[in-house]
Amino acid sequence: MATTTSLAGRSGGERDGALRFSWQNLALLVAALVAIVAGFALLAGGSTTAAPLLLVLGYVVLLPLAIIR
Repeated sequence: MATTTSLAGRSGGERDGALRFSWQNLALLVAALVAIVAGFALLAGGSTTAAPLLLVLGYVVLLPLAIIR
């Protein structure tokens, strides 16, 4: 006989495996967006050192941290 589970006892529509975002995630996401926008602004201005560093920081470090933390 198969058993079924009910979601009636859970509050706020939480599901197992669902992403839960906190203030830390939001702060990391904002920092990533600021770094990315600043990187593109510097890139448009002709920067060859700071722009790529900011873009890598935003896309490779901060954005994934904002998603998985």
